Amino acid sequence: MDVKQIQELIRFVAKAGVTEVSLEQGDFKITIKTQGDAPVQQMQQVYQVPAQAPQQQMSAPAPQAAAPAPAAPVADTTITIKSPMIGTFYQKPSPDKEAFVKVGDKITKGQVVCVIEAMKLFNEIEAEVSGTVVKILVNDTTPVEYDQPLFILEP
Repeated sequence: MDVKQIQELIRFVAKAGVTEVSLEQGDFKITIKTQGDAPVQQMQQVYQVPAQAPQQQMSAPAPQAAAPAPAAPVADTTITIKSPMIGTFYQKPSPDKEAFVKVGDKITKGQVVCVIEAMKLFNEIEAEVSGTVVKILVNDTTPVEYDQPLFILEP
């Protein structure tokens, strides 16, 4: 199972309103737990390894709901880049590097605009359209939810 399939499963569980889903495919097993209508509270991924080694278990930290950004009046022509997953938002590729984009930057389709860490994996988020960054809606190292607005662009 690849990362995109896991992300789709997380989205499905969050939207379906179920409290727990377990999936097992060969030597891969994943369990996703929620608390009713609340966002995903606990994700657990278990890998089974050969009999010689003990079972390894990795747990991702429970994401915390981010405070919604105050609604700012924006023109109808703006485009919003939204988070494709639950995780932690990073504006920089590493702490000692510059941010991928800043307000006022012109970006092109396919350009990396941020990184979202989910289950110890760093996923580069690319712009699906070209434009100019008008506003960055999320602070660096902040937890984000699926479909949460991250950037506002002018085409």
